[in-house]
Amino acid sequence: MPNHQDRLAALRRSVEELMPDELQGMIEDEDDFALIDVREPEEIRQGALPGAIPLPRGYIDTDAKNLLPDTSRKVVAYCAGGVRSLYAAEQLQALGYSDVSSLAGGFGRWSDQGFEINEGTSFSAGTPASTELPAGVTSIGPEELAAKLDSGLQVVVLDVRDTDQVDAGRIAGSQHIARGFLELKIETAVPAKATELIVLDQDGSRSAAAAASLLAQDYSSVAVLSGGFAAWEAAGKAVDKPFVLSDADRARYARHLNIPEVGPEGQAKMLQSKVLLIGAGGLGCPTALYLAAAGIGTLGILDFDVVDESNLQRQVLHNIDSIGKPKVDSAAEALRKLNPAINIVTHNTRLDSTVVEDIFSGYDVVVDGTDNFPTRYLINDCCVKLGIPNVHGSVYRFDGQVTVFAPTLGGPCYRCLYPEPPPPELAPSCAEAGVLGVLPGIIGTLQAMETIKVVLGIGEPLVGKLLVYDGLKCSFEIKKLFKDPECDYCAAEEFPGFVDYEFFCSNPAVV
Repeated sequence: MPNHQDRLAALRRSVEELMPDELQGMIEDEDDFALIDVREPEEIRQGALPGAIPLPRGYIDTDAKNLLPDTSRKVVAYCAGGVRSLYAAEQLQALGYSDVSSLAGGFGRWSDQGFEINEGTSFSAGTPASTELPAGVTSIGPEELAAKLDSGLQVVVLDVRDTDQVDAGRIAGSQHIARGFLELKIETAVPAKATELIVLDQDGSRSAAAAASLLAQDYSSVAVLSGGFAAWEAAGKAVDKPFVLSDADRARYARHLNIPEVGPEGQAKMLQSKVLLIGAGGLGCPTALYLAAAGIGTLGILDFDVVDESNLQRQVLHNIDSIGKPKVDSAAEALRKLNPAINIVTHNTRLDSTVVEDIFSGYDVVVDGTDNFPTRYLINDCCVKLGIPNVHGSVYRFDGQVTVFAPTLGGPCYRCLYPEPPPPELAPSCAEAGVLGVLPGIIGTLQAMETIKVVLGIGEPLVGKLLVYDGLKCSFEIKKLFKDPECDYCAAEEFPGFVDYEFFCSNPAVV
């Protein structure tokens, strides 16, 4: 059956697409046409094309006839990137509008080409007429839905309301896909077409159109919540108040919000998460840059060293003016310039067993960017004790490794892989062996990716897997790691305690 990409290709054949310069010419010539902005309300508030009528795509079925009474007048629709406006054009054509076009590339391309942008405006929905449910769609009330959820039945509650409405409260566990994005995102969010879907809007007026769209995409079990979220709330049912993204958050992280696996909920998770980076060196610098840019809400940085000229070959948070400064201060200064909205916590201290537990407590993930075995064992042992995932990276000349040590996620710990440290002569430090400057950038960026996956609970983090990178061959290999059922730390019923790690790494057989 046709999927989203097939439908999109068909729409491009049936809907005229205008380039920005063509639309600008129509505006300058004062042609008679209606320009409609079909983006979401929060997008419209951030700026709009001159003379545009705000009509979010989710409201076309209920509000178009009120705002655009002449169905013979030419209509040009635009969205952010030119996809939703094609679906909007299809909706308008189905409502009887005879001359509808879409702006290719949308608001983004218009802005990139330097055309005029006006201040944003607000959208106020009208009073929609009652809508009939399409054949094959049933209606259920709040009590019936609550019973389904309480019974543990496998149903997906699909909330198609505007983001602003969802921010004020939602049904716990529901999936939010704004009506304007439904056709674009539903197949990723709910790939199984036989899944039982319960659709809800704010008051029941727009759920019928959403349900009809789902049927058209071959979802076979679709119902709507009678009276929408308002009826659920009026019935006294539990309402979840989610973390609310600000308009500034939505603007900054817009590319994240359009990814089904992230979306507003995932971005909210990142903004509320706390990640500790051990080391502001070759690995810590690129990891910190991308975690800060991604919106990790609290980023801790631990390092006791100062910036040296030899660091600048690979430690990209620092610069020539940073030489002699504590690395944590130099890193914090650079990261605050990149993203001043997040919280940067510096720990300018040497990590040892007397402070490690106090520092690690409260963080969700620890990222190990160190290059010595005593600290790696200490990080591992404290992460095991506190149940914190440890995103580990290491580099050597042209080679690097990444894994996630997380016994709480079913994987091994560092000691399962290395019960004893190798002799010092077989494990030279970066300063002794050397490292190509770009290599920590590759490995550190992978550590940032693994950290985000752990924070969001998406994909397959490298738990129980070791990714090995060979820079000279440009090859990646994944090796399976196994949890040691007799590990002294992650398999022990009681934490055995911290040890003298310098002594342990010098005399492993003695400890």
